[in-house]
Amino acid sequence: MTQQPTWDSPEPLADDLRVETERVVPSWSSPQLAAASDSIGGPVGLHAAVGRSRTWTPVRVVLLLALVGLSISWFGKAGCIQQAPVRDAPGQVRLNWDNQRQFVGLCYSDLVASYEQDKLTPADLAKGAFPYRTHWTQSDGDGAQTKAYLAEPALTGLFMYVSAQAARGWGLLADTLGLPKTLDVVNYFNISAVLLSLFWLLAVWATMMTDRRRLWLGALMALSPLLFFHAFTSTDVIAIAMVAVAMLCWTRGRPGCTGVFAGLGAAAAVYPLLLLPAIAVLCVRQRELRRLAVVVGAAAASWLAINLPLMILYPTGWSQAFRVWRDRGVEPDTLYRLISMATGWNPSTALLNGIVLLLLIAVVAAVAYIGLRASGEPTLAQLMFLLVAGFLLFGKEWTPQSSLWLVPLAVLAVPYPSAVLAWMTFDALVWIPRMGLFLDPSRKWLPPDVFYAVNTLRGAVLVGLCAVVVWQLLRVDDDEPSSSRLMRSPVAGEAATGSPSV
Repeated sequence: MTQQPTWDSPEPLADDLRVETERVVPSWSSPQLAAASDSIGGPVGLHAAVGRSRTWTPVRVVLLLALVGLSISWFGKAGCIQQAPVRDAPGQVRLNWDNQRQFVGLCYSDLVASYEQDKLTPADLAKGAFPYRTHWTQSDGDGAQTKAYLAEPALTGLFMYVSAQAARGWGLLADTLGLPKTLDVVNYFNISAVLLSLFWLLAVWATMMTDRRRLWLGALMALSPLLFFHAFTSTDVIAIAMVAVAMLCWTRGRPGCTGVFAGLGAAAAVYPLLLLPAIAVLCVRQRELRRLAVVVGAAAASWLAINLPLMILYPTGWSQAFRVWRDRGVEPDTLYRLISMATGWNPSTALLNGIVLLLLIAVVAAVAYIGLRASGEPTLAQLMFLLVAGFLLFGKEWTPQSSLWLVPLAVLAVPYPSAVLAWMTFDALVWIPRMGLFLDPSRKWLPPDVFYAVNTLRGAVLVGLCAVVVWQLLRVDDDEPSSSRLMRSPVAGEAATGSPSV
């Protein structure tokens, strides 16, 4: 922020003369946006007082756009919470997933399935049972009966339990007040969607605050095509929000806060643990190992605060998620399925686990090497983007909704917004052939080979974005155009300072 000099003016000057001098103005940095702005009066003027609006600030506008994106996502899933009358039971309704509606309508959601459908219902969320304590029996490959539990990380399972209890409470309240009755599963989905929306708004805000020079890039996240398809496909948004806040805390120089949110993210999913090696690289470069110790200690404390009670009280139920990962074979979305289809390779689960772990260790080592050899100071977002991309490319599972993990990271790490938008659009459309894999033969709209071809391109596009980030890290900055330098996210401690209104 700078103070403008005093000059003669025909009108009294405002009390606050500050302007935001470091903010990247989209209509200046992007020729496409400059041309598009002609419809609303053209690019921002050279002498405009940027950062002075107190009503339509960038943060408020982008959060409003995020609400629009979340609304689109909810309407996309609404087809899967339709109700239908029960035959021979007047006045009774049921969830209408007839004729594979969830796949034909592209509205499938794990939120609905985890509450209502056969395999996951025995967790008895619909009856108020507590996850990890309640089990059901299922047959293994040899026909033997085994106990099974809800296979979700601790924070995710607790989120599902709270939403289920709220849905049951809303049903009782509706009966008491004589409100229109809806199925508990519908209430559960809607309550979960509201809570997940709050997490997404938090993630958008944190991402914008991480790089306040480029506030308007938050619109890419708010209106991401991946958000339209997958905001409510599963509970991935919880971990995304925790990672976004952790990166904001790191940029503001608060390692303790960073560790707390990294641990909470790791309690909701596995990939937030990648924050630790990324931060380790930055601390080694800066010779700040004490900050690394603070992050690791705070992350361990917050993770244990969520997990330790469940580990002690219900160890078998708590560890179900890890056993499911261990026993998972070759999934359709992964690199290993493509290799298997091309070569006939059929690895055992133990061999597959070993290969995956070795490749993930190699990814961490490669990113660490790139980060330590970078010509300039890497950002946490750049290192995390490379690590999470490698985790998806070489992991045992890459579900369509998992690509949502990369959205805030790509917005901050990739300096070409048009390339980010193109990747998000292509990746979101993978959902269409992916749903086709579950359709009965009479309903299939595409042969399975189309999905595998598209999925191969999906991986290639992500590799291309990784190459851009690596190139940005390893290139010599002396010849870098000023326009490209402006589009790079700041390192810790270099974020733009506050403006009069954001």
